[in-house]
Amino acid sequence: MSTTPSAPGVADAAGMTGQTVVVIGGSAGMGLETARLARSRGADVVLAGRNPERLAQAAAEVGPVSTAVFDATDAERLRTFFEELPGPVDHVMSTAGTPSYMPLDGMDLAEAVRGFDERMALTLGIALYSRAKVRAGGTLLFVGGTGGRRPGVGMSVVSAMTAALPPLVANLALEMAPVRVNLIAAGFVDTPLSASLLGDQLEARREELRTKLPIRRVVGPGDVAALAVHIMVNEAVTGATYDIDGGQQLIGG
Repeated sequence: MSTTPSAPGVADAAGMTGQTVVVIGGSAGMGLETARLARSRGADVVLAGRNPERLAQAAAEVGPVSTAVFDATDAERLRTFFEELPGPVDHVMSTAGTPSYMPLDGMDLAEAVRGFDERMALTLGIALYSRAKVRAGGTLLFVGGTGGRRPGVGMSVVSAMTAALPPLVANLALEMAPVRVNLIAAGFVDTPLSASLLGDQLEARREELRTKLPIRRVVGPGDVAALAVHIMVNEAVTGATYDIDGGQQLIGG
């Protein structure tokens, strides 16, 4: 694992050799694609996820230096995970968490509070427990969304989290310096999670976006991975939120 900071600026576009990337939520979707891309550029990768079968399959594809099965919302287990990392790491990315779509009609208040608290606590927990492990100039990178910026039925909890994450990340960038902290805010991304949320409406949603988005295609996990790796290697960026939605916000859908 790397103990020496890379040269200032943007690292060689072809390589992350000598760097270690930790991906929490790395067994599928955006996390897995980021792990694949970082690995292809020479980085060592540590994969963490909740589902042991999915994580084992991801590990067989990526070839990480290690894996860890745990629920990242378990604060004590999250602390132990960072303590047990064998050496310094360069980047930590978290895609953990799922959107909480809860109409007020029928809302379970305890579940709503738990959904909000867990996401905020996870973000703070990663910052708190990783401090002794991430090298100077390295990165904490969180993944949120853009959908909650538009009011809608069932969007109260999602909107609150969407609004809270950018200022939280900006403040963490000051407190974690010289470690850099950034946020990716994604629109619809064609991942297994999206498929599970939309069910039999998935293909209709894909076709709608192919027709309406300015980029005339659906955003995939590889698009997010490319942005994530760029943020990792560009040492001039911190405290920022990077939207990636193919122009979805421009068309109001």
